[in-house]
Amino acid sequence: MQVLAIDPKAEPERTSDEHMAHAGALTSSDALSDSTLIARTHARDQAAFSALYDRYSGIVYSVALRVVRDPATAEDLLHEIFMQLWRKPEQFEAARGSLGAWLAVITRNRAIDFIRRQKPQEDPEEVYLASPVDLQSEVERNTAMEKVQAVLKEMPESQRNAIQMAFFEGLTHSDIAAKTGEPLGTIKSRIRSALLAVRKAFE
Repeated sequence: MQVLAIDPKAEPERTSDEHMAHAGALTSSDALSDSTLIARTHARDQAAFSALYDRYSGIVYSVALRVVRDPATAEDLLHEIFMQLWRKPEQFEAARGSLGAWLAVITRNRAIDFIRRQKPQEDPEEVYLASPVDLQSEVERNTAMEKVQAVLKEMPESQRNAIQMAFFEGLTHSDIAAKTGEPLGTIKSRIRSALLAVRKAFE
């Protein structure tokens, strides 16, 4: 997995003392909150951004790879997602949830968009579960996720687990059946019923 390279054009020059102070402030970056690192990234702090990359690149790559099933494409998506975070860190709103969950959702959506563009010749029942609405912005995606999570809380555990594996992990129906050891027909039925419940939340 390649390391993301950032254009340093926005990084101000520092004196030796400032460099030492800056380095010292970030030596404990693992202990800094996501909100603090996001704020520093917004100020074009490359060290803070690198800390976020180290913290979440594995999650982003894993989600992308789970959906596209191609390491090179997953790396491209990883690069796109973190370049988006570097350019527009303000898109993440801590009040709406964790940064890891937010990155996972936008990665999954971006990966599904890629799959759709490729027009795979697959059984529609086996295509990765799509978002129940056409989401035009990250804000709309966050709002949609809140609605989905509220509906999920009301579902039986077996049904909730099935749709979470499809929605958040990008697994096909066959993948879920193999993972849970349950009949494919049962998994399809659970996801179909769960989708109907989710869609009602957007009516």
